[in-house]
Amino acid sequence: MKTALVTGANGFAASVLCRKLIERNYRVRGLVRKGADLRLLEGADVELFYGNLGGVEPLTDACSNVDVVFHLAAAYRKENVPPKTFWDVNVNGTRKVLDAAIQNGVQRFVHCSTIGVQGDIKHPPATEDHPFDPGDAYQRSKLEGELLARETFRKTGLAGAVVRPVAIYGPGDTRLLKLFRHINRGTFRMIGSGNTLYHMVHVEDLAQGFILAAEHPNAVGEVFTIGGETWTTLNELAEMIGRILGKPVSRQHIPASLVWAAAILCEAVCKPLNLPPPLYRRRVAFFLKHRAFDISKAKRLLGYAPKIPLEEGLRQTAEWYRKQGWL
Repeated sequence: MKTALVTGANGFAASVLCRKLIERNYRVRGLVRKGADLRLLEGADVELFYGNLGGVEPLTDACSNVDVVFHLAAAYRKENVPPKTFWDVNVNGTRKVLDAAIQNGVQRFVHCSTIGVQGDIKHPPATEDHPFDPGDAYQRSKLEGELLARETFRKTGLAGAVVRPVAIYGPGDTRLLKLFRHINRGTFRMIGSGNTLYHMVHVEDLAQGFILAAEHPNAVGEVFTIGGETWTTLNELAEMIGRILGKPVSRQHIPASLVWAAAILCEAVCKPLNLPPPLYRRRVAFFLKHRAFDISKAKRLLGYAPKIPLEEGLRQTAEWYRKQGWL
């Protein structure tokens, strides 16, 4: 029986990974912040270790007697957050976890990055070798954290791999809730053409990818994009959700230039007042930036095989939203 440390264990993807590891007979230790919301870990046999990636204290004890580390914890995108926050957690926090793993002789280290380090994909689909083009402070800090992990693997001999997930979804996640609600209420309007490409991965398929990166000998020293079998346009995604909800999707489109200008104005007004803008450019960019990726490397080297078709996964997500009383 191996022991795994999962950082940010109370998060959406990390909590699913914890449960999948337990199914595979791992002992699981979860690194979480004091006062963190632990609802997603309810009923899971996870040993909790309290620590702060963004703090000054080392995390050496968190990796004591650990065989494999899954480093998923991160400071995620928020508006009006000082850039330093992202670097404290996503770079310096990553350094602390790497140092602790090395000091404790951890056998394998899986670092979770993001496909956001490659930015807008001009000629989709993108492989892992597509040029870097991070678009905001979060993505730049994640790129620096990924490069730090890869350099540490090379210099120290720590057997590590990097996983870049595409857009994660599934029961337990709320990032698609607004889209589902607007389509359910008939208030959804596409911004721009709707031909932008979007690539998603069901959280259970992602957990499979993480575990392969930790167990397969071919994973050491490599970077893998983990995604669903294919991508869709945003128009196709909206239509799919409409079918699942039994609701028609409006064919009206709002010019992207108008919404972009409104977002700039909202940011300009709200930032001096230290208020979160109701509309901002990063949200509008969702409708404009291509995110479609080639997952053949993970298939070829790891035997990765996504099992949950997109429409089935979206149906599961809709059912979960309904159970919460949100639709």
